[in-house]
Amino acid sequence: MTTRPAHALLIALLTLVALGRGAVAAPAAPDLCRAVQAQGESFTVCTVDLRRQRLRLFWLQEDGRPYGALGTLAEKQGGRLGFAMNAGMYDTEQAPVGLYVEDGREMKRVSTADGPGNFHLKPNGVFWVKGDKAGVLDTGHYLRAKIRPDFATQSGPMLVIDGQIHPKISADGPSQKIRNGVGVQEDGRVAVFAISERPVTFGAFARLFRDDLGCRNALFLDGTVSSLYAPNLGRSDISRPLGPLVGAMAR
Repeated sequence: MTTRPAHALLIALLTLVALGRGAVAAPAAPDLCRAVQAQGESFTVCTVDLRRQRLRLFWLQEDGRPYGALGTLAEKQGGRLGFAMNAGMYDTEQAPVGLYVEDGREMKRVSTADGPGNFHLKPNGVFWVKGDKAGVLDTGHYLRAKIRPDFATQSGPMLVIDGQIHPKISADGPSQKIRNGVGVQEDGRVAVFAISERPVTFGAFARLFRDDLGCRNALFLDGTVSSLYAPNLGRSDISRPLGPLVGAMAR
């Protein structure tokens, strides 16, 4: 069968258009985040399976300036980011106040100092990633374990320690803030991030991780500035300038 020249030209043009679209289209971000009702409160929970997603930390751009915002990070990652969140406490210069490791390089040393504020409500802890495994450990345990992580961030306080709520966290104390944190399920292959949709107590937030998300260890990341980037929910929070960030993308 002979193809007419006009038809051949049309087919060729359609083929080029299809190829062009395929070349520029970014892969669709997976649905990592979902709404959760628990402890009488509303949360957004993002579950990252490290066997399918690469989980990493971000702080400084190539020019040495902090990313500072989830929207900036998402833009720089060119549509590959499936989820992102602020990832630990920081000072007025947007620098981590405790341990920070990125791509295996320790950029800030671990802090065992005493002081005021949530970071020093001991035991505080470390969230770490190595290959396709992640963990949350109290700082003392982390130091004894001599882990050499690809990524790590220190924050505080620990919310859940070996299945028990932090001893200094009351069941439902007076402090209520927007909060975010991270826990890891038993085998270390699944990291679970959560952010509250309205101010909640430390107690309710800790119980969320232990009782509803199945995390024997969980770490408080921050409050008030807590922010989330979740493209599957059409969400990109705007906050005051941020320090360390955590994000996930397909392997």
